[in-house]
Amino acid sequence: MYEQKTKETDADVIEFIESVDNPKKRQDAYELLELFEQTSGFPAKMWGPSIIGFGSYHYVYKTGHEGDAPLVGFSPRKAKISLYFATGDEKRGPLLEKLGKHTTGKTCVYINKTDDVDLDVLQQLIRQSIDFLQDLYPDKLN
Repeated sequence: MYEQKTKETDADVIEFIESVDNPKKRQDAYELLELFEQTSGFPAKMWGPSIIGFGSYHYVYKTGHEGDAPLVGFSPRKAKISLYFATGDEKRGPLLEKLGKHTTGKTCVYINKTDDVDLDVLQQLIRQSIDFLQDLYPDKLN
């Protein structure tokens, strides 16, 4: 049976941010922490060893695979800062065009630093992602 790797933990978010080696990334992590908390309305929680998540939802795929995930989140990784939003949200494109310097992967948006992006647009992405998940999983949010 599959066991989900990334789960909410009791690890301390501030301790994790303080463990980030790069001073600029650490500063950006604090800025993102405040922005995500204020915008989402959820307190920060650690998910696995390195993702700071806000809120949560229970998903169930057509295959039957299910689990829990943060509504939105970020991780100040060594190479880039990963921003986590809902997968499958096709309305995200126009906002990403306005975000600023970033790259995208299958599930993440990557930025080098917060100075590279429009923080107002980032707030819109956070809200849109949460709205998308609330519509998709209306009875599964925490």
